[in-house]
Amino acid sequence: MTSPEVDLAHIIPPQALSRLAREWLAEDTPNFDPAGVCVGSKEVRATLLCKSPGSVLAGCPFFTEVFSELGCTVDWIYREGQTLGMELVTQTAVVRGPARCVLLGERPALNCLARTSGIATRCRQLLDIAQTECWKGQLAGTRKTTPGFRLVEKYAMLVGGISMHRYDLSGMVMLKDNHVWASGSITQAVRDARTVCGFSSKIEVECRSDEEAIEAATAGADIIMLDNYTPQVLHTAALSLKKQFPSVLIEASGGVTPLSLPLYFSSNVDIISMGCITQGCPTVDFSLKVQSSSNEKDPLQ
Repeated sequence: MTSPEVDLAHIIPPQALSRLAREWLAEDTPNFDPAGVCVGSKEVRATLLCKSPGSVLAGCPFFTEVFSELGCTVDWIYREGQTLGMELVTQTAVVRGPARCVLLGERPALNCLARTSGIATRCRQLLDIAQTECWKGQLAGTRKTTPGFRLVEKYAMLVGGISMHRYDLSGMVMLKDNHVWASGSITQAVRDARTVCGFSSKIEVECRSDEEAIEAATAGADIIMLDNYTPQVLHTAALSLKKQFPSVLIEASGGVTPLSLPLYFSSNVDIISMGCITQGCPTVDFSLKVQSSSNEKDPLQ
């Protein structure tokens, strides 16, 4: 799990933040904003409310950047990575700026925060399960991310406390069944991959049987992914592989859900990757309520 002293926002390049914020704003307002004439540029205060009790807050840098692009400011009541209150409604942040600019940023900022906080919340729940069971391995995400939104979703995984796995195809060599079929064999695929990845990248091979796993480890793979194994078969295979190849990392993947996760825990399983971290993950319900100087009504009412 990421150290609470680490500010994860520092891993996001500033140019990436501004680029994403501008793209989201351009998508939502490609030309005129007719409703802007109704509210003008008077200064307003808007309260960010979370209506999903017990959620993990994630995505603050992206939310803030959207409003910064519009000349607005954001003051956070909670820190990123904190679990929000169990109340039905929790005041989370305050946005200040020209009314039309606050409203221009509202939907893009909320969409991002809802998605990132949802992913971080699921990650934290999965991490709690692993810690309760005293499992020492790593939970990991996958590349099953929303097109154009991977940086944001991978960041949310880190806030939630789990591993991103590889970020993209350049991050690590993963040889899947299609690579093996196209190259002719696992041994040939590993040999070819090693000629270009050198010492700086690990090689992982997706295996569907014990025979494939042994071939991959013998060929020099660093990580063996036992794909779509049932828990009982997985544990037997992982134990056997660790005895023969002690330095090889064993990853379990395929169909693991929050409910079935504990069944996959074993001292011989180093990594469990889960597509459900991003696919079908619930979002967190946030809203932004504007208060003008003439309407200082409590946003919780």
